Amino acid sequence: MAEAERWEAIVVGAGLAGLTAAAYLTANGLRTLVLEQWEVAGGYSHVFRRRGGRYEFEVGVHYIGDCEPAGAIPTTLRGLGLDGRITFLPMDPDGFDTLVFPDLTFRVPRGWDNYLDALVTTFPAQEHGLRKCVRTLRAIGGEYERVAPPETLIQTAAFAARCPRTVYWSMRPLSVLLDACGLDETARAVICGQSGDYGAAPDVVPAAVHAVLLNHYIKTGAYFPQGGGQVLAANLIDVIHGHGGHIRTGVRVERILVQHGQAQGVRLRDGQVFHAPIVVSNADIKRTYLELVGTEHLPARLVRTVRGYRMAPPFFIVYLGLDTDLRQWMPNTNYWLHESTEAGMFYRGLRPGTPHRLGGLFASSASLKDPDSPHIAPPGHASLELLAYVPADYSFWRLTTDPASDKRYRRNPGYLARKEDLTNAMIDMATQHFPRLRRHIVWQEAASPVTQERYTLATGGSCLGLELATDQFGLRRPRATTPIRGLYLTGASTRSGPGVLGTTTSGLVTAGAILGRDLYTEIRQGRVFADPARLTAGGPGWDPLHASRRLGRHSVREGSRHRPRT
Repeated sequence: MAEAERWEAIVVGAGLAGLTAAAYLTANGLRTLVLEQWEVAGGYSHVFRRRGGRYEFEVGVHYIGDCEPAGAIPTTLRGLGLDGRITFLPMDPDGFDTLVFPDLTFRVPRGWDNYLDALVTTFPAQEHGLRKCVRTLRAIGGEYERVAPPETLIQTAAFAARCPRTVYWSMRPLSVLLDACGLDETARAVICGQSGDYGAAPDVVPAAVHAVLLNHYIKTGAYFPQGGGQVLAANLIDVIHGHGGHIRTGVRVERILVQHGQAQGVRLRDGQVFHAPIVVSNADIKRTYLELVGTEHLPARLVRTVRGYRMAPPFFIVYLGLDTDLRQWMPNTNYWLHESTEAGMFYRGLRPGTPHRLGGLFASSASLKDPDSPHIAPPGHASLELLAYVPADYSFWRLTTDPASDKRYRRNPGYLARKEDLTNAMIDMATQHFPRLRRHIVWQEAASPVTQERYTLATGGSCLGLELATDQFGLRRPRATTPIRGLYLTGASTRSGPGVLGTTTSGLVTAGAILGRDLYTEIRQGRVFADPARLTAGGPGWDPLHASRRLGRHSVREGSRHRPRT
């Protein structure tokens, strides 16, 4: 057997969680191979370009919180020697999110005190209930920050002792808290106005999830990584390559090999086999267990649980290239456009058999957040993304086949008509707030959940993983370890949750579980595992997209003999 076919760890999927886990494993001396089925590494953090590179669009990274030097994301990057290599650009501190309702516009400011003042100014008659609600949300967020999701029984006991409010409100939906505070429909709608970040209505999502989300953004404001979401993946790739790991894109894992309850490696679709005693799956949770591992290797109870998991709703995304400078229209903010203040309106029409109507959409422009980027748009132009939740059912998209295995769906007239209808409806909704929008569109493209599933193999095209509901949260959510020895999970469906913070934290937690160490505490104490001298990313002419695509095509041996120091 060729030496290149043996590794100490294999990571399936090159999303941010998989790349973070691989970076920490390689920096700690494990010879690690990352396998990604798409041509570009980065998962939902990647970007793509159109019209000969004139326009660049973000797939999933629209803003990030907690990016101050002591914040969670900079700290995780610091442990990999990336301190100062990624610049986080602040968004408008007076309103990084703008919530628009038919009769009300509310700007979400940086700082809890500022947030409460803005709410009380908007709803003076509800001051008592607002103070009670914000006090509770702020307390939960403060408890949870700087704490890694518990994995073991000992960690769970310590978490419960340190975070009693979080535990209590993890089992109760946000609507219960809003009821207890006696808030009216409009005030509730404003407090829930950013729920699209986690994809669940207030009668479903745990109140703790909403509290952690608000704290993540409000405490120190919102930011955008200079160079776009791809810069996060590209720097993690640099750490992996610089410390002896290897990444291959454009290769699809067909099976995780298991023998006598122990992970043995993986087999690709082309029959090639790679062996390792440790396999980390950053693939979709259902595909991991039901397809890659196979039900014959799993306890029947786990199989029933996995089959019963509900995925978060997927997005339909419209990408627009505009021949105008958006800074003339709007501040550096995201817009949440809501059709009404009715509870859960943002998720209207997602249930099977329910007529679909848009309940709202999210509008985001990297041109506002990173105006000096050489890739986002030509001078005087801009890029804009519109996102809305839509059903995942193939029947809604007038399809019957799995897009991951059949690319012919893209020629289906019914599918194309559905895409066109939704695209026009979303542009119409955005035009109600930005009347001049249509006349400035020079490039237009849309991505459905079917598109997302083809690129990422995520069940239903959900970028958020398992739905964040009270019965799928906390200890009821998958942890890093599995019943199969040597097989680990990482990604949005684990206890760390979705988003840049959730997935990078998940990768860190998974690497710690493999190494048998509390990496989270170690890096908080100042430990740096990677050697910054081995990193080459950045500098004049460096392109993060180029650095993340078509990797490892020539030889899997490249860099595989090098063992980094611990």
